[in-house]
Amino acid sequence: MRMTVADVMTSKVVFVTAATSFKDIAEALITGGVSAVPVLDDDDHVIGMVSEADLLRKEEFREEFYCEGYRPPLRARLRHPKGRRKAEGDTAAELMTRRAITIFPDASAVSAARLMDAHDVKRLAVVDYNGRLQGIVSRCDLVKLFVRGDEVIAAEIRDDILDRALGFPNTPAGPEA
Repeated sequence: MRMTVADVMTSKVVFVTAATSFKDIAEALITGGVSAVPVLDDDDHVIGMVSEADLLRKEEFREEFYCEGYRPPLRARLRHPKGRRKAEGDTAAELMTRRAITIFPDASAVSAARLMDAHDVKRLAVVDYNGRLQGIVSRCDLVKLFVRGDEVIAAEIRDDILDRALGFPNTPAGPEA
């Protein structure tokens, strides 16, 4: 059966706005039990994503601003050339990754996994065709597909074959002619 993003996504999403402060973003991540939040504009369009890594850059580069002569490790400068800009940020608009990778709810779960891999991200904002937030799909959401019970998988196969391929509705009494 073709599992869609809508089948596995989280619909109740913790989010912030562009003006949300650093401290309030950290609080949202902690209380929401998530590692990133989408940043929304006034019309619920996704304009970016702020992750724990974005917040940690502030701490990583903190000494650079307070200690004379401090330079972050070379690997940090090479891996995160925008780190200094983000480290100076105080709001979601200044801290966020500006181009959030998005996907539509009717896309396949396989497409979501491929998109995450192609962009090296851990989550995708799920948006409707107007770009408004509908949910989040994470790698964990996709991994859950592997632990479904045999009965669930068998029912999905029956539904897929009988209903979609043959055009028969699958009812508890069996297909009706």
